[in-house]
Order: sequence, then C-alpha cells, then structure tokens
Amino acid sequence: MDVEVTVTSEEGCAAGEPESEESPRGAERQRDLPANWILQHPKYQELMSLELGDSAQVYAAFLAYVDLTEVRQWQDVSCRGSSELQLVLLEGREREGQPTQLVVPVPAQRSISHSWIQTLLGSPGPGGASPASMLLCAVAPDSSLVYHRLTAGLLTPSPPEDIADQ
Repeated sequence: MDVEVTVTSEEGCAAGEPESEESPRGAERQRDLPANWILQHPKYQELMSLELGDSAQVYAAFLAYVDLTEVRQWQDVSCRGSSELQLVLLEGREREGQPTQLVVPVPAQRSISHSWIQTLLGSPGPGGASPASMLLCAVAPDSSLVYHRLTAGLLTPSPPEDIADQ
C-alpha cells in the first residue's frame, strides 16, 4: 500500500501563525522542501529497510518517531522490527533516567482485536522481557497522533489529588 504525503513547513513562524505559500518566506520554504522529503529522510529509509511489507505502518512509525524525538523530546529513541508481529516498534525514555518504554505505532484505520493486544503484551520488550505496559500510538490520516497506555490485566487508577480522604 502506498502512502501519499502532503507536508507544509510551519517552522519559524512569527507568533505561532503558519506562513502561507503566498508569503515570501512560506514560498521559499516550499521550494526548499522536495515534494517527497519524507521518503528521502534517513530515518524513514531506515524503517523501510526493515522490510516489514506494510508501508502504512512504516509511515505511522516515522511520524511517531518524529513526534517522540522532536516534539516530546524523548531520550534514546530507537526503532526495531518485529517480523513475528510484522510491526515497526519504537523504544525510548520519556526522560533521562526513566525506564525504556515500548511504543507500537499503528495506522488508525487498522482493526485491533483483544487477542492482537494480548500478543503485543506477550512479545519481548526492552531488555527481552514482556513489558508490563506499552504505548499504542494511533496515527490518523491527517497525521494526528493519539497515545494509549496498554497494560496486562487491570490497573487500579490513582485517587484524585484534589479530593481529601473522608
């Protein structure tokens, strides 16, 4: 499956406003970026070299990688392929000194079953052991990302901090 990508650079805009293609700087940035810049990005090429066969999942993994490294500033983010699951998996630390977390990027249109989630939770995570939890990153067609924490079994929520015990 081929993925068509349309990207507009908004980096360096004054007051948070995106530059239009009509503005001199916006038009200049459009000329600087090749139409298929994502396909030429070294990390995207590395992900494609894993040869997992699903370009939509590779594209989702690339967007999640960029979000984790550039937007959320995660540390030590790496990619690995799982031939058993036919997925690109990401591993990284939210902050320095924290444990490594497993991130599973998937296109939002993908059907997910309970048994598939159980297979994910049973697969080896960072360090080779099955993770107690992982982040599922759903990537929408408009490149929006939503993270969901998955855990094996039930997880008791923490009590609200603003309610006093009675």
